[in-house]
Amino acid sequence: MGVFDDFLKQGESLFLDSVALDYDFIPKLVPYRETQQAFIANTMKPLFSNRNGKNILVHGPPGVGKTVATRHLLKELEEKTDEISPFYINCWQKNTTFKVLMEVCDQLGYKFTHNKKTDDLFKIVEEYINKQSAVFVFDEVDKLEDSDFLYMLLEKIYRKTIILITNYKEWIVNLDERIKSRLIPETLEFKAYNANEIKGILKQRLAYALVEGVLGDDAFDVISSKTVETGDIRRGLYMIKEAANIAEDKSSKKIVKEHAEQAIKKLQEFTIKKTEDLETEERVILSIVKKNPGKKIGDLFEVYQENGGAGVYKTFQRRIKKLATNKFLNVKKVTGGPDGSTTIVYPPQSTKLTDY
Repeated sequence: MGVFDDFLKQGESLFLDSVALDYDFIPKLVPYRETQQAFIANTMKPLFSNRNGKNILVHGPPGVGKTVATRHLLKELEEKTDEISPFYINCWQKNTTFKVLMEVCDQLGYKFTHNKKTDDLFKIVEEYINKQSAVFVFDEVDKLEDSDFLYMLLEKIYRKTIILITNYKEWIVNLDERIKSRLIPETLEFKAYNANEIKGILKQRLAYALVEGVLGDDAFDVISSKTVETGDIRRGLYMIKEAANIAEDKSSKKIVKEHAEQAIKKLQEFTIKKTEDLETEERVILSIVKKNPGKKIGDLFEVYQENGGAGVYKTFQRRIKKLATNKFLNVKKVTGGPDGSTTIVYPPQSTKLTDY
C-alpha cells in the first residue's frame, strides 16, 4: 500500500477554500465597517475631479479590520477607474525610503531599478504617477525606519491621497514636523468589534471557507468566545483553520468542540507574520532568544554582540519590541528587582506574557 493511499480514502475535504481564513483575504463585503469605509473613501473624492485628495491616519488595535476595509476600497477603486492608481505597501518589510520606492516601482511595472539610487527611483515614481492621480496606503507605518518618502510624495506628487495605518495613534507625534505640516491628516479610529460583530464576521468567513454545516455549534461557540476574549478576528480565523485541520487529521466529517479546544491550545503558536518575512537580524535575535529563554534583555544583547551583532542597544530593544508585537516571542516587564526595571524575554511557546 502506498504512503498516500490513506489520504485518498478520506474523501472530500472539510474546506471549500482555506484561503478565506487567511489574514489578508479580502471578502466581497466588509461587515460592520461601512461607516469607516465611507470616511476613507471621502478622502479620495477630490481625485475624481482631478484635484488633490485628503490624507488620513487610520488607527486602532490589531485585528479590527483596518487593513481589510482599506484594501477592499483599493480593490473597488481599481475596478471603477483607470485614472487613479492604488498602491498598497506594508511597512513591516518595506521599512525604508529606498525599499518603499522600490516597491512602488515594482507595482508600477517598472523593472529597470538595478543600481539606481533613492533619488533616481523617486524621479521614476514622480514621472509615472504625475500623469494621473494616486492613492497610497502605508500599512504598519510604526515599523518604518525612516519616513523621507512621505516628504517626497507630499512635495512632488500633484494629486494623491495618503492613508497611514497603525495600531498606535501616538506614532504620528514623533513624525518629522516638516512632514506633519504638509500631511495634515484626518484621523479615523477603528474600535474593537463587539461580541455580536465578531460572531457575524466569523460566520461570514465560514461561508467562504468551510463546507456548510461541518462546524458544530458547540465548536463555533468555543472559538467565537475565545475570539471575543482576545478581541482579534485574526485569532478566530486561525482557530477555525486549525480546528478544521485537526478534524481532518482524525478523519472526522464534523468539527466538534474537542477539535476547537485543541485549536485554542495551539494559539500560543499563532504569529501575525511568517518567520520567513523577518529580516536577517530579527531571525538572529529570535534564534538567540530560543536558545536563551527567560533571560533579561540586557543579557541577550550581550549574547547578540558575542555572536557578531552590529546593532546598538536601542535598535536591539526596538527589534525585540517588534518581534513581541507580532507574537514571535513573549516579554514581561519586571520592576523592583535588584537591577531595577528590566524586561525578561521568552520564546513564543512559553506562556503568553507579552505586555511590552
